[in-house]
Amino acid sequence: HEMGIVSGILESVTAVARNAGASRICKVNLRIGDMREFAEAMALAWEVLCEEDPLTDGCELATEDVHPESVCNACGTAFAHDRFHLRCPVCGSADTRLVHGRELDIVSIEVEHPD
Repeated sequence: HEMGIVSGILESVTAVARNAGASRICKVNLRIGDMREFAEAMALAWEVLCEEDPLTDGCELATEDVHPESVCNACGTAFAHDRFHLRCPVCGSADTRLVHGRELDIVSIEVEHPD
């Protein structure tokens, strides 16, 4: 699962870097929601897959965690929570909607140019 996700991220950033004439991608900054539950396994997949392309070999992965936040559909309360406690702290309803915590965004990439 993580290998496929990392492969997709690398395909996206290498396409952008090649179009920009970069000689190397130094760092990729991601924003990852806690509800994705794969940050640790992703680091290993990143290391393995980056070695396959000279453009990404040695590329650093930097991640920003996004903590879960939901809105209660019953009373409208917005609240932060962990991965397991999704009930509204005000009215106790389980009818909630996750608004943050499942993100997987490429925030930026840092590249080197041949000049």
